[in-house]
Amino acid sequence: MSFVEVDESREKIWILSMNRPERRNALCVAMVRDLREALGRVDRSRRCRVAVLRGEGPGFCAGADLKGEEERLEGTEGMGGLGYVYKMQESIAALMLAARECQKPIIAAVHGAAVGGGLALALASDIRVAARDAVFGAVFIRVGLSSCDVGTSYLLPRIVGAGRAAELMLTGRHFDAEEALRIGLLHRVVEGDALLDSALETAALIAANNEYGVWMTKQGLWANLDAPSLRHAIELENRTQVLGTFTGNMREAMQAFQEKRDPEWKPL
Repeated sequence: MSFVEVDESREKIWILSMNRPERRNALCVAMVRDLREALGRVDRSRRCRVAVLRGEGPGFCAGADLKGEEERLEGTEGMGGLGYVYKMQESIAALMLAARECQKPIIAAVHGAAVGGGLALALASDIRVAARDAVFGAVFIRVGLSSCDVGTSYLLPRIVGAGRAAELMLTGRHFDAEEALRIGLLHRVVEGDALLDSALETAALIAANNEYGVWMTKQGLWANLDAPSLRHAIELENRTQVLGTFTGNMREAMQAFQEKRDPEWKPL
């Protein structure tokens, strides 16, 4: 049984639902594998332009499953504790990379708990909306480890600022959706029954844009986050924009504006 359900019924927008509600969608071996496979499908599909990531049951994702595994990670046969735990760490970290490096935007629709690895998964998404009952926390430090885990030490300071990230990571405290919105972690907070519709509304705005533009905006945005200078960032932008003129979509957008209609984007 897959722990991730993929709803492909909407045009251009897929919904990925983590489906392990009895464990609050904790990240076991199978869940991590299924999420990576689902994100790979999103990345490869020409029909999908944007994906919404959500959790079934009472919460988004309660982080790594600390109560033992029913399935052993493939390729770790005969390994002792150190080797196995390291391979498991790499596997969960690779999931965060899969979300961030997916060429299609990922919108995290968060309700209930998004802590530990669940917080990291939300951070690795491009956009985050949440229900008012959402609770966040970089809680690794509270289980005897460091709060620098599976991408959190890279992503959280870049989203909320180094000072706020330091306080959240060093205390490991939980914080609610209103605080997350105030510090810039979230883009929107809505009532629980409006969460999916809110995420889909944002997804529809993205999907209405041209394929090349969305692809290159995600790629360029995150690449330039690490640009060593403005000059480096502009050089990448220049090439992206010049290539974009050859899709024909700029000409189509101008014609559509003159004719007072929506553009009909040319496929890549």
